[in-house]
Amino acid sequence: MKLYRTQAAILLEDGDQFYELPDNDWDALFRVDNLHDLLKELKSSLKSSPAPDWTEEPPLKPIVSQEVWASGVTYLRSRDARMQESEDGGDCYDRVYDADRPELFFKATAGRTVGPGQNIRIRRDSSWDVPEPELTLMINQAGKIQGYTIGNDMSSRSIEGQNPLYLPQAKTYSKCAGLGPCVLVLDGPIPTATTISLEIWRAGSQAFAGSIAISQIKRRFEDLVAYLYAECEFPNGCFLMTGTGIVPPDDFTLQPEDNVRITIEGIGTLENKIERKS
Repeated sequence: MKLYRTQAAILLEDGDQFYELPDNDWDALFRVDNLHDLLKELKSSLKSSPAPDWTEEPPLKPIVSQEVWASGVTYLRSRDARMQESEDGGDCYDRVYDADRPELFFKATAGRTVGPGQNIRIRRDSSWDVPEPELTLMINQAGKIQGYTIGNDMSSRSIEGQNPLYLPQAKTYSKCAGLGPCVLVLDGPIPTATTISLEIWRAGSQAFAGSIAISQIKRRFEDLVAYLYAECEFPNGCFLMTGTGIVPPDDFTLQPEDNVRITIEGIGTLENKIERKS
């Protein structure tokens, strides 16, 4: 089952059928103990509605009052990329990859997050920028994983590479994160064979493409959530990006007007155009 936010309602997709939920309170879904069972029960009492034309009006970003957090160095490819970009050799990335405690950092508020079809930004004070396609967890108030969406953890490699302490500046700024197009709600964990794909298009041509299976993530999702919730409270739940295993080559950087398309099997495609603040 998939959940979409729209201007008029929250829509539930199951198979080829769409249903309009009776309550339009998105935050309330993060206070439910078992979202899958609730949706299954609700669906039995709802009438199906026509499928929306997403080309006319893309769904809204699936976030209202939630925070977006992120995990770093959860793939071997990410560890290697961070070490290569770091001016001091980046041994801290090697050490955190093997440590019990994961790297977790605050990524964005809802206001700094964009949805499907909206522009996402690269910093004007950065010279080396990449998207980071990530499976993103929807976590409820109590710390239970309730669903999955697509995240784009935009990263300024030139800034973080100067000094790891610059990570907040490399990661957090206006329009620094993308989420959507929906939340996938399953009766159990997402399959480890699920593939994440990234395409970057420039002036009508493909500038980069790559893919990876989430089985390559070193960390257990439950462990990431446990560390995040150990000393933080989330009254309206949160989203947690789980890291990237797709990194463009070192000579690649995003440019304004590039189109970034991130596809995750079972969820869909999140597409955003790149802009730079003038």
